[in-house]
Amino acid sequence: MDIQVELNGEIEENEVISLYRANEWSSADKPKQLLAALRNSHTLVTARANGKLVGVGNAITDGHLVVYYPHMLVHPLHHGKGIGRKMMEAMLSVYSGFHQQMLTADGEAIAFYQALGFERAGKTESMWVYKGTEH
Repeated sequence: MDIQVELNGEIEENEVISLYRANEWSSADKPKQLLAALRNSHTLVTARANGKLVGVGNAITDGHLVVYYPHMLVHPLHHGKGIGRKMMEAMLSVYSGFHQQMLTADGEAIAFYQALGFERAGKTESMWVYKGTEH
């Protein structure tokens, strides 16, 4: 399968919502806000298989020291094929010189990010005011 990973490419609402629903992410219930958030990110990464969107992720940053990766998801039918790794490697190449690269992960995603060099920051705990349902 030929996977095309692209930075800051175009995305369409229907393909994004379909991908988020396939992953059962509650942000799919707010399509207007989700598309605005992704399109206005500092960096957007997409993965396409034969032109079909199978992965998306984004980064928000101060542009100099700190970057946060809020979303990184791959369609469940494409898990375990290295697509997420390719997408994350593209993001890491953009922000390689940054002092802090941050994300929040749970479940199986923890091992995925650890394999890319992420680790828990000391005794920190994730804290948030959150309006979703999947965490």
